Amino acid sequence: MKKEWFEQWFDSPYYHTLYKGRDEKEARDTLDNLLLALDLPSGARMLDLACGKGRHSRYLAEKGFDVTGLDISTPNITFARQYEFERLAFYQHDMRLPFRINYFDAVMNMFTSFGYFKTDRDHMLTLKNVQKGLKPGGLFLLDYFNSDWVRKNLIRSEVKTVDGIEYRLKRNIRGRYVFKTVEITTDGKHHQFHERVRLFTLADFQSLFARAGLVIRRTYGDYDLSDFDTATSKRLIIVAQKSLAT
Repeated sequence: MKKEWFEQWFDSPYYHTLYKGRDEKEARDTLDNLLLALDLPSGARMLDLACGKGRHSRYLAEKGFDVTGLDISTPNITFARQYEFERLAFYQHDMRLPFRINYFDAVMNMFTSFGYFKTDRDHMLTLKNVQKGLKPGGLFLLDYFNSDWVRKNLIRSEVKTVDGIEYRLKRNIRGRYVFKTVEITTDGKHHQFHERVRLFTLADFQSLFARAGLVIRRTYGDYDLSDFDTATSKRLIIVAQKSLAT
């Protein structure tokens, strides 16, 4: 079976080179603020959903949380497992499938690691699995881009050079998705990868979350926990909660 775009791209070493600026310090700085929004006790069970190579998971475990990292990429999980210890475990897993039930105090989904699927049925399956995985009263933090800002400020074409490799990036919006093509030529070989992310708005999430059994408690417009503004915020960070009665 042909791999989906995110499996092909995220399994590629070029993805990790292009985004190498997302380092350990950046992860710590980002999480220190977001943890203020969650206000969790030490030892809380946390799920890092779409954890990549686990830099956020590792820091959360260092902070005293009991952390599980899930990612669809086998190479990512293979890399992350070298850091496992009693408070940190990693599993290869598709977020459209259930994982654990009534188990986590909080689930985090960072850096627009949602909205990748062709159908909203799959997006809803993911949110329902998040809801199922949370304990009653548990919290879900979704870190997404602000689709309204993306539509107005899309950089349609740019070239980046990282570690001597030239990346030619092209972006466009078609319907409800933003598409990105990444072209690379190195060692005489040409590579092309694609991204496709759903342009969910806050109103979309309000509807999806309600259907999934999650109540939105707070929204932020950036990692500094500034208020969300549809016109000016680059991010849409949502903190939602599973009902205590569930």
